[in-house]
Amino acid sequence: MDKEKKILYSGMQATNTLTLGNYLGALKNWVSLYNEYECFYGVMDLHSLTVRQVPAEFRKNARSLYALYIAAGLDPEKSCIYFQSHVSAHAELAWILNCFTYMGELSRMTQFKDKSAKHEDNVNAGLFTYPVLMAADILLYQADVVPVGVDQKQHLEITRDIAERFNNIYGDVFTIPEPYIGKKGAKVMSLADPEKKMSKSDENQNATVFLLDDKDTVIRKFKRAVTDSGAEVKYAEDKPGISNLMEIYGGVTGKSFEEIEREFEGKGYGDFKLAVGEAVSDELAPIRKRYDELMADSAYIDKCIKENDDKARYVSNKTLRKVRKKVGLTELIL
Repeated sequence: MDKEKKILYSGMQATNTLTLGNYLGALKNWVSLYNEYECFYGVMDLHSLTVRQVPAEFRKNARSLYALYIAAGLDPEKSCIYFQSHVSAHAELAWILNCFTYMGELSRMTQFKDKSAKHEDNVNAGLFTYPVLMAADILLYQADVVPVGVDQKQHLEITRDIAERFNNIYGDVFTIPEPYIGKKGAKVMSLADPEKKMSKSDENQNATVFLLDDKDTVIRKFKRAVTDSGAEVKYAEDKPGISNLMEIYGGVTGKSFEEIEREFEGKGYGDFKLAVGEAVSDELAPIRKRYDELMADSAYIDKCIKENDDKARYVSNKTLRKVRKKVGLTELIL
């Protein structure tokens, strides 16, 4: 590890394929960070188990996500890209940290309340203690910074609380992570309902653009995107449909809202929606091409997984050994 660099930690769940929102909101910005940080990116498959998975599909989705990380530009030789479930220290530290986390703290987590309402038939203990596993993910690697969206802010706050509580008892064991405030990723909303976030699990197939959608599918979805009354391409609070498309167009072209408004002055929504579809398709085309190449090269993917899993185990086990010693667990005899 490069001791000169601060450590950055992030990851995504291994369910379904990534959306345009995942890409523009996070993944695209991750690509440049290895120059500034020592980066760890997890395929968060243990977190995915709070919802019932079809095993064969789940394994396929997890490997697909790994390949998409690389296809989108993450370099497995410059960042550590690994499977959460391949590093047993995550589960072990999560159990230890459970014993330093209070029921009241977990019951206040808004994501637990939201997901419980959505999955009333499966409100499991894993869903309740999800933030503790997330804390273990982050603290194992002594992360200095963690990129967080609005929906994960509470989880970073509880991670900091748990780490500070542990440190107050046992000394300086964990780095207290800070939120990463970097280049703002585009905030991508549903194409069918611009008042809600674009989601992997939306039942409306036209609401979400996936990274592996082909050009015709991408353009068709944008042509069907919900717009607002009027015909002016202008970013405004009372125009959520057009404002969402402008966020997306700006995210793939780098243009400001003012530049977009000037570009489409005097043009209608139809012209604009087609232009957004074309721009998004052009952005995704090389990712899809690289993804297909990677999925056809199992030996390369396997090599990357093994090397990066080994690195993740080495780094995380250093922290785990320290934690085990601090809490008084009997040392392993190897």
